[in-house]
Amino acid sequence: MASGNDGDTTNGSQTTGSGLAPMLPTHLVSQNVAAPSMVPVNHVEKLEKINGLNFKRWRQNMLFYLTTLDLARFLTENASTLSVGESDVQALSVGFKTTKELWESLDRKYKSEDAGAKKFLVGRFLDFKMVDSRTVMSQVQELQVLLHEIQVEGMALSESFQVAVVIEKLPPGWKDFKNYLKHKRKEMIMEDLIVNVMEQEQSSKNKKGKKKLGTNGGVFKPKFQGKCFNCDKKGHRSADYRLPKRKKDHEANVVNEMA
Repeated sequence: MASGNDGDTTNGSQTTGSGLAPMLPTHLVSQNVAAPSMVPVNHVEKLEKINGLNFKRWRQNMLFYLTTLDLARFLTENASTLSVGESDVQALSVGFKTTKELWESLDRKYKSEDAGAKKFLVGRFLDFKMVDSRTVMSQVQELQVLLHEIQVEGMALSESFQVAVVIEKLPPGWKDFKNYLKHKRKEMIMEDLIVNVMEQEQSSKNKKGKKKLGTNGGVFKPKFQGKCFNCDKKGHRSADYRLPKRKKDHEANVVNEMA
């Protein structure tokens, strides 16, 4: 028979004597099961390997791990397709099953291209010639850039070699200065050579400027406006008169009287 006290059970549920909400049956409650939660994983720590029994927890930890590395988007993105104009690197990466295979393929491809680039640089270096129609310093700077590119490609060039190259490639108009530098006994560094070239180029500019100005050094002298004492004509002095100077009247009279 049903009892009317506070300990009655209705539909398998229990109520407390204080009239609280019904409690779940004890056979449905596990004392050892905790509420599910996603445990943060430090991306430095090693993730637990999946063994088939812990997939749900492993999936949550893996998703959190990839999110911290900003890689979770790759779980939902579709594979990209190469279109016309895509880079050779992307096209080359298709078809490899392992990173090792891709790495070795890239290594072979670009090592051979590097060898071709080195030969091209050496060819440019050998063909480089300076001309008199351009400033020497601008051409020296271009040659320095070329020498630097050669060194970047792994071909070592000593400083003494670079200095000798710059001297040898000076333009034809600098032949005397080139010989002067070649016969210097003290070995120069590149910085000293640049200073010498700059000074020589500035000196050459100054000499050309003086030639253009003429013997008067560019000073304008107004034309003489008076009469010549010798011929009485305007526009020149008697000192500039090339014909024999005429004798003055009083000098002529004295000569006649003496005669």
